[in-house]
Order: sequence, then C-alpha cells, then structure tokens
Amino acid sequence: MTCGPKKGATSQKDFVASAEAAWGVDMPDWVLVMAEEATRTSGAALAKRLGYSSSVVSQVLNHRYSLGDLDRVEAAVRGALMGVTVVCPVLGEIGRDHCLMERREPHRATSAMRAQLFHACKTCSHRRAPR
Repeated sequence: MTCGPKKGATSQKDFVASAEAAWGVDMPDWVLVMAEEATRTSGAALAKRLGYSSSVVSQVLNHRYSLGDLDRVEAAVRGALMGVTVVCPVLGEIGRDHCLMERREPHRATSAMRAQLFHACKTCSHRRAPR
C-alpha cells in the first residue's frame, strides 16, 4: 500500500479555483500564472522553483501574505514563469528570478564573480522589485 501521490505526478488540488475565490476579480495576472503552475505541478514544486517556501506560495495564492514583500514574490514569478528579464552588469541578460536569487547569495572573497555581484548589486537599478 502506497501513501501520497506518485513521484512526478501532478497536483490534485485546483490552485486556480482557490486563488480566484481568495482574490476575486482583483486577482493580478501573475497570481493567476502562479496558480496555474501550482495546479500543473504542485505547490511544493512551484515554491522550490521560485526560491520560496510552500507556505509563502500558499499564503500568496490565498491572499493572506501580509508579513512578506509581495513585490519581491511578484518579481520572482514574473522572472521564473513569465519570462521577464533584466540586464545584470556582471552576468548579462538574466531572468528576474535569477537576479533575486543572486542577490540572496552571500559575499565570498574566494569567488571573483560573487565579489563582482556583491558590489554591482549594491547600486543596481534592479535592486528593488518594480512597483
């Protein structure tokens, strides 16, 4: 007897319906894309892809994410799922989600690229998610 979904199986939950119920007619396009991806794969898979926890994904989809930076989640979704790119002074054209993940990495004196990114990110115009 096996418990839970099979490895690689898609989600059984309809995240789109949950998001529509929570957000109503004011649901942003990026939340719909997020809900569609979570329904297609799973909330946990989406969370991993975005670099967030499953609870953050759930809270955003259920319109209950009040303590975190919603603009930052939006930027990650637009980069990872909607193809939004930025031009990084060190790495060139990269996805917005990649930009956010690189900024989370700590400075390491042993890596020339990490040092360049650390200094470039301090003054980069993409430092904050667009409003």
